[in-house]
Amino acid sequence: MNNEERLITQRECQEMIDAAIRRHNRNASIISMCVGWVVLALFAEGLLRLVGAIPPVLPWLSISLK
Repeated sequence: MNNEERLITQRECQEMIDAAIRRHNRNASIISMCVGWVVLALFAEGLLRLVGAIPPVLPWLSISLK
């Protein structure tokens, strides 16, 4: 083994792990927020179509409260 090789310390390793966990949590939060907005938008659209505030996209696909 070459003496000039630099090994990382336990503290540096822990800092790299912590940085990776922070990056993962940030990315997961952003993805979760986007998925949540899409689900909320689809729910709101379905509810508005159900009460008749928005006309159906396809005439044969009409939902209503009977």
